[in-house]
Amino acid sequence: MASGFFALLDDIAALMDDVVVMSKITTKKTAGILGDDLAVNAEKASGFVSSRELPVLWAITKGSFINKLIILPVAFLLSAFLPVAVTVILVLGGFYLAYEGAEKIYEYLVPHAHEKTAQLKEELTEEEVLEAEKSKIKSAILTDFILSVEIVIIALGTVVGRDLLFQVLVVSIVAIIATIGVYGIVALIVRMDDFGLKLIALSDDGKGVLASIGRFFVNALPWVIKSLGVIGTIALLLVAGGIFVHNIEFLHHFLETIPGMLRDFIVGLAFGALVLGLVVGVKWIVSKVKKA
Repeated sequence: MASGFFALLDDIAALMDDVVVMSKITTKKTAGILGDDLAVNAEKASGFVSSRELPVLWAITKGSFINKLIILPVAFLLSAFLPVAVTVILVLGGFYLAYEGAEKIYEYLVPHAHEKTAQLKEELTEEEVLEAEKSKIKSAILTDFILSVEIVIIALGTVVGRDLLFQVLVVSIVAIIATIGVYGIVALIVRMDDFGLKLIALSDDGKGVLASIGRFFVNALPWVIKSLGVIGTIALLLVAGGIFVHNIEFLHHFLETIPGMLRDFIVGLAFGALVLGLVVGVKWIVSKVKKA
């Protein structure tokens, strides 16, 4: 009886060793998408009043965990019984990411009239601030959902053919690491200026090494946020392009002579522009119908 118990413990230990090793391998394979996830979510989590940054980020993080709780069981079931559905969902998510990236470029090049009007307002009411927060949180959680699907699918692909329990453990660990890692780093980024101000306060009359480092963090934050906005937009198009190239057959050999990253960007931008054109066209038709 005792020998059977210790044999069971040995089996569990061996399983956990395999899970740890495979989790490391899988995390490395998803490193690229995690980098894109970080850039996108850092851009989306910025731009709030300082006192609201962490509460908003926590709301997005909770939404990310809920996303994972939804995605993981569905992914395991679809992978086992309807694998083609995984590809379809992945491609549909790619269309959304491409559209969002193309829309950001469009809004930068063609500022909307209502945006200019909004800039003229000196202050927003508390209700308007909360409404803007809710809107941005929803957008961030939706984007996180699509990026999470990509992360889970890549992780799942590394353990295909293994036992279901092994798949569940490895992919779940990667999903948890992705959420904690990405949003932990995002939290550090958005609080750079507060950290810098504390360093300045600890220095002697705002002088010395601590003060210099503090001022560097304070002055660097706006540039970091602006850079993340650009990087996040590029990341959306890269992720979308990668989804299309790897999951749409006629694109497998598209522009093979150029670097893969550039190819993914071109494909993502092309599909994003296509979807954006359709959306703008539909909105224009709807506005004409309403005026008629």
